[in-house]
Amino acid sequence: MKPGQRKNIAILGSTGSIGTQALDVIRTHSDHFEVEVLTAGNNADLLIKQADEFRPNVVVIGNDDRYDEVFQALDPLGIKVYSGEDSIASVMEMDTIDLVLTALVGYCGLKPTIRAVETGKHIALANKETLVVAGELITRLAGEKGVNIYPVDSEHSAIFQCMVGEFHNPIEKIILTASGGPFRGKSRADLATATRTQALKHPNWDMGAKITIDSASLMNKGLEVIEARWLFGLNADQIEVVVHPQSIIHSMVQFEDGSIKAQMGLPDMKLPIQFALTYPERFKSDFPRFDFSQYPALTFEQPDTETFRNLALAFDALRQGGNMPCVLNAANEVVVAEFLKDRIGFLEMSDVVEHCMKKIAFIKEPSYEDYVHTDKETRIKALESIK
Repeated sequence: MKPGQRKNIAILGSTGSIGTQALDVIRTHSDHFEVEVLTAGNNADLLIKQADEFRPNVVVIGNDDRYDEVFQALDPLGIKVYSGEDSIASVMEMDTIDLVLTALVGYCGLKPTIRAVETGKHIALANKETLVVAGELITRLAGEKGVNIYPVDSEHSAIFQCMVGEFHNPIEKIILTASGGPFRGKSRADLATATRTQALKHPNWDMGAKITIDSASLMNKGLEVIEARWLFGLNADQIEVVVHPQSIIHSMVQFEDGSIKAQMGLPDMKLPIQFALTYPERFKSDFPRFDFSQYPALTFEQPDTETFRNLALAFDALRQGGNMPCVLNAANEVVVAEFLKDRIGFLEMSDVVEHCMKKIAFIKEPSYEDYVHTDKETRIKALESIK
């Protein structure tokens, strides 16, 4: 980044966990960044507060019912206000955007990310579902448009950081680390009565509800496996998952000579967010520093895929390819939402996901329209299975 030059950022999902932390980073480095676009799904109050502070050119509230409220608050400030999911995608065409941070949760991030890539915007990707659902489409399009995708997930950022200076060297495998979540070491009998409150108590990370439940079930790690396949051009056999309860080593890369590089640090999402926004530079930060004396032992263990079946299902979906990861993701989004409403048990979530993977028609080379249809059909099937 040239001295005095400011990068214009669009944040999709500015009121969520990643979005708010990204704004913390931008606030600290306000001489390097300008907020051009902010979007939120339903949290109009926080969106208004953020827009009042950062004065973006445009804001979009996904919920049409909250439009008047946001418009009345921000129009006097000269901020353009739009509403609806289509508007979130449409504003990606603005030629004043340099980088799009996709911090939306779930399938809803796919359409605006595609639009951003189509119009040549570089992406800081925190919405793993985009690559899970349509990784082949996104990566092909990014290649055609010359778009860089910078990973924001701590694990994928770790891999990316380990690869800097090594891009010409083939990867033998990557090792994704998982904390194991709040239920690490629990048996199926223990999990049969697991509650929403228990599942939401992550030992190391502060995340939104959906991702926290995914972490508890190991689905989050399964989605990260699929995301890694597309980010780094790997196959399923080149991706390994190990449980690392301390969450200090965020992931590792093993090269063809047997050397392993690891990226380490305290669990703090602001670091990978800042790296994605500032790459190839590293900006000075006041983030807490890791102290080896406070961690005399770092431990590792194999994941229990018989108890936590979602990780095995994700590998199955990856190996099958086509629209199967889309089925996996759609079914999982439904069961997590239902679990958070106490309408389905913890272990039953995997049962429904597996049922959908068996029942939804397989498409080997899906188009965008196929992904849309698969997502819709799977959600209907998943809800039917729960009822």
